[in-house]
Amino acid sequence: MAKYSLSKGSTSNYIVRVTHPLRLPAFRLLFLGRTISAVGDAVVPVALTLAVFRATGSTAALALVLACAMVPKLLLLPVGGVVADRFAARRVAIATDLLRCATQLAVGVELLGGNPSLTHIAVASALGGAASAFAVPTASPLVAGTVDADSRQQANALMSVTASASRLAGPALAGLLVFLAGPGWAFVLDGASFALSALLLAAIRVRHVPVPSRSIRADLTLGWREVRSRDWYWTSLIGHGMWNFAAAVLLTLGPAIAVDRLGGEGTWVLLQQGGTVGLLVGSLAATRVRPRRPVLVANLGLASYAAPLLLLAAAAPAPAVIAAYAVALTALGFLNPVWETVVQGQFPPQVLARVSSYDWLVSLGAMPIGYALAPIVARTWGEPVPLIGAAVLVAVACAGTAAVPGVRRLGWPAPARPQPTDVVAAR
Repeated sequence: MAKYSLSKGSTSNYIVRVTHPLRLPAFRLLFLGRTISAVGDAVVPVALTLAVFRATGSTAALALVLACAMVPKLLLLPVGGVVADRFAARRVAIATDLLRCATQLAVGVELLGGNPSLTHIAVASALGGAASAFAVPTASPLVAGTVDADSRQQANALMSVTASASRLAGPALAGLLVFLAGPGWAFVLDGASFALSALLLAAIRVRHVPVPSRSIRADLTLGWREVRSRDWYWTSLIGHGMWNFAAAVLLTLGPAIAVDRLGGEGTWVLLQQGGTVGLLVGSLAATRVRPRRPVLVANLGLASYAAPLLLLAAAAPAPAVIAAYAVALTALGFLNPVWETVVQGQFPPQVLARVSSYDWLVSLGAMPIGYALAPIVARTWGEPVPLIGAAVLVAVACAGTAAVPGVRRLGWPAPARPQPTDVVAAR
C-alpha cells in the first residue's frame, strides 16, 4: 500500500507526500495485467469482423455473434456485481480472465483450423460475454483495494490512458495480424493476454471487506438502495446513459454521412482516430487536473457531445466535425477516471462492485436502443432528425445534472490524516 512521508511543521500541520501508484507493487502488477489484456482486447473487434465476413459473407451473421456477446453481458451484470462484492474482486477477476482465455483460444483454434463454425463462434462469444458481466464490476474494487484514496485519481487515470492507447493501436495491430497471419492469431493473442493477466492478479493482494451472507435478491436490492440514496449518482447515470444512446446514433448514421457528404471513407477514419486521440488526451489531463466540483465539471464536459451530432446533421465541413468529435471524446476521457475516483471515495467498499454493475448496465443498455432507433427514425424523417434529437437529449441530460444539489455540492472526499504505518487486511 501507499507509504506516507510525514513532516511536522507544527503541532497540527502535516505535509503529506503520497507515493505514485506505479511505485506500489500490487497496483503495478494490476496495471501491467490490465494493460496487456486491453491490448489483446483491442485487436479482437477488427479480427472478429473480418473473420465472420470471411467465413459467412453475411452481416446478419456478424450481428448474431455480436448479440451473443452483448445479451448475456447485459442480463448478468447486476449478478456479476453481487458476486464480485461477495467473493472478492480479485478471485472473480482471475476466474473470468481464465474463462475468457479459454473462449478466445477456442475461437482462435476454430479459425486457424480453416473451416470455422458460426455456431461455435457464437457460443464462445456468449460465454465470453457472460464472463465479461462478472469481470467488469471488478475493475473499480481492484483499484480501490490496491491504492489509497489520495492516489486513486492518478491510478484511475493511468488505467484510462492504457485503455485509450490500446484503442488507438489496436486496429493497426489487428490489421497486421490478420493480413500477415490470419484472424485466428488475433484471438490467440487475446487469449494469451487473459492468461497473463490472471497470472499477475494471482501474485497480488487486494483489500476486501467481507459481505454478510444474504440472498442474491437482497444483495441486488441493497446495491440499488445505495444507488438511489445519492441524487448525484443516479441523475449522472441518466446523463451517461443518454451519452451512450447519442454515441450509438452517431456511430450508426455517421459513416454514411461521412462517405456521402463529407469526403469519403477517409473522413470517417480520421473522425474515429481523432476521437481516440481525444480519449487519450482527456485521460492524461485527469492525471493532473483536479476540479473542486469533479462530477459537475465532468458532466458539463459530456454535454459537448451535442456539437459533433449537430455538425453532422448540418453536413458541416469535415475538419469542424472531426475537431468537435475530438473535443467531445476528450471530455469523456477526462470523465472516466474522475468518475471512478469519486465513486470509490463515496461508496462503501463492500458495495462498490454492485454500484459499478448498475452504472455499466445503464451505459451499455442505452447503446442497443440507439443502434435500433437511429436507422428507423432516419428512414422515416431523414438523417438530421435523429442526430438533432440525440444532441438535444445528451445536452439536456448531462448539463441538466447541474440543477441537482448533490452534483453541485459534491467535492473530493477529505483525505484522512495518514498514519506512519499501514494495516491492511488483504486476500
